[in-house]
Amino acid sequence: MKRQSILLCSFALAFGSVFSADQPAFRPIFNGKDLTGWYGLNPHSVMKLEGEKKDAALKKMRDEFATNWRVENDELVNDGHGPYATTEEEFGDIEFLIEYKTVAGADSGIYMRATPQVQIWDKNQVFDPAKPTRRPHLGSGGLFNNTPDTPGRDPLVVADKPFGEWNSFRIRQIGARTWVWLNDQLVVDGAPLENYPDKTKPLPTKGPIMLQTHGGEIRWRNLKVREIGAEEAKTILAEADAKK
Repeated sequence: MKRQSILLCSFALAFGSVFSADQPAFRPIFNGKDLTGWYGLNPHSVMKLEGEKKDAALKKMRDEFATNWRVENDELVNDGHGPYATTEEEFGDIEFLIEYKTVAGADSGIYMRATPQVQIWDKNQVFDPAKPTRRPHLGSGGLFNNTPDTPGRDPLVVADKPFGEWNSFRIRQIGARTWVWLNDQLVVDGAPLENYPDKTKPLPTKGPIMLQTHGGEIRWRNLKVREIGAEEAKTILAEADAKK
């Protein structure tokens, strides 16, 4: 029991002061066996479609989902192509844990509330001055579709592990505010996630989690969420604002 208490204290210190015994536990949203609870969707491809054309495109992506996604060794694996893995369930204020491993030259992202995105880069890519807002060398975890040079757009530190190793994200979403830890390092500190592509609209209050496909194999595992209640959310936001 003493060893368990020490481990719990260490975990709490690593993941912030807001954990307490009365908060809901993390629960898995991927069963490690099959694609149950997930479907295929690329929201960008249907954005301008309406009516029957949109319905047909949505059905096609659902039907083709298993072509590019598979389950292997308790991992959700994508071959770099196809629609994005999208949760049937929608989420509001949550903390989300996920691990990923990808390959050189690929990039990806995690959409919170179906909104792009917590970015995943190959940090070894060379910065191209012709594309000044594309900054893979700064590392993963930033809110790539936010307005360039605003808080959260690029990560605070480079925290990516070398290829072949698993990276771990902890993402906290409260309202429009986003915190991202990559490999236990804070890379986004309470920045607003802008509602891309129409940044004049507020971020949806709920939406699915989406895992982007983008040009190279990526593996995901240990996908878990914890709902954040109103009182906890209020406390977290107050503490964050007090630090400003």
